[in-house]
Amino acid sequence: MKDGMMNSNTLNQPPYDIDAWRRKFPLLQKVIHVANCSQSPQSEMTRKAAEDYLESWNMDGMDWDRWMEEVALAKAGFARLIGAEPSEIAVGTSVSQITSVLASSLSFRGDRNKVVLTDAEFPTVGHVWQAQQKYGADIAFIPLKEGQINPDDYDAHVDERTLITSICDVYYYNGFKQDLKKIIPKIHAQGSLVYVDAYQGLGTHPIDVKALNVDFLASGNLKYLLGIPGIAFLYVKQALMESLQPAFTGWFGQENPFAFDIHRLDFARDARRFDNGTPPVMAAYIARAGMQTIIDVGVGNIQTWTDRLSQYCIDGALRRGLDVANPRDIRRKGPSTAIRVPGDSHDVEIRLRKKRVIASARADAIRIAPHFFTRLEDIDHTLDCLSGILTEKPNAKHK
Repeated sequence: MKDGMMNSNTLNQPPYDIDAWRRKFPLLQKVIHVANCSQSPQSEMTRKAAEDYLESWNMDGMDWDRWMEEVALAKAGFARLIGAEPSEIAVGTSVSQITSVLASSLSFRGDRNKVVLTDAEFPTVGHVWQAQQKYGADIAFIPLKEGQINPDDYDAHVDERTLITSICDVYYYNGFKQDLKKIIPKIHAQGSLVYVDAYQGLGTHPIDVKALNVDFLASGNLKYLLGIPGIAFLYVKQALMESLQPAFTGWFGQENPFAFDIHRLDFARDARRFDNGTPPVMAAYIARAGMQTIIDVGVGNIQTWTDRLSQYCIDGALRRGLDVANPRDIRRKGPSTAIRVPGDSHDVEIRLRKKRVIASARADAIRIAPHFFTRLEDIDHTLDCLSGILTEKPNAKHK
C-alpha cells in the first residue's frame, strides 16, 4: 500500500483537470513547489495581469480611472471569496499596515481596554497589538499547548474587559487550524470584537464572514491566493464602520479623495475609510487575477484536494520516520505540514532547492505546503529528498 493510501475509495485525482492547470504555472515544469504558505508560484494569469498594468502605464502614461476600477475589482474579488460585500473591504499594502489601521480606530481608554491574542499569531500581529500599550491597551496571550490552542482557553482569557480578540485561522508554524465556528461565539458572548487573520489558509478552505459572524478579517495575497507582496485586504462588518475612525489614515480613506481639502477630515462611509494612501495599483491587478483563479477552480474543490495531499503528506512523513509537528487530524490543520529538522532549517531549505524542491523553512521546521496544482508524486519526491538530506553525514559536501 502506498503512503497515505487509506482505502481503495480514496481520491487520487482532484475534481478538476490538474494537468491543464499545472501548464498555466511555468515554474511547475521545472521544480516542485510546496512553499505556498510563504509564496505561490507565478501563473500565466498573474503575469498577464502585471503586463496589462505595464501596458496601460506605457501607452496612457496614467489612467487613474482604469486603475481605480482595477483596485475596486480586486476588492470585489476578495469580498466574493469570504462572502462579504465589496463595500465592506478596505485595501492596504500588508497585514501589518491594515492591522495597525484597525488598531488605530479603537479606544483603549475605557473599562474595555484588553486585547486578547494567542501565541499562534504571526509575530507582526502581536507586535501591532503590543504597540497599542502606549495608548492604554492591556495585552493578554493565550498559550499554545503542544502546538495548538485549546478552544476552552478562550473562556479563561476573554472577559468583560476584553475590547477585541485577535485570532488566526491557521497557525503559520505548523498549520494548526482553529475552529472559528466554535471560538467566535465564545468571544462574542463576553462582548468582545473578533479580528481574524486568515492569511495562512484563505483560498484553501471556505470562510464565510457572515455565517461566522466575524467583525474584522484580514489577509495578504501572496500565499494561497496566488498573488504577490505589497497588497492586503481588510473586511469590516458594515454595522461597525461608522463608529470607527482610524488615526492611521490617508487621502484615500476620505469620502472624496480628489476633493483635496486639507482642512477637512471626512471619512468614507464604507470600508474605504480604512484605506490609506495611494493604493497598490499594480499589485491589485495581480491580486485580482490570482483570486479569480481560486474562484474558477473552486475553494471547495481546492479543500478536497489539499486535504487529500495533507493526509498523504502526514502518512508519508510518519512512514519515513520524520518528526511531524502539526496535528495528525486534517480537520484541524490547513494544507501546510511541518517537519522538524535538526540544526539550521534554512540550510535544509537551500539544500532542497538544489534538488529542485521549493519548500519553506520556519523556526525548527520545514513546511511542506501544497496547493491545488500539487500532485501526490510531488509529495513523495519532496519527502524522499528531505529524508535523504536528513540522513546525510554532517560532513558531506552539498553540490
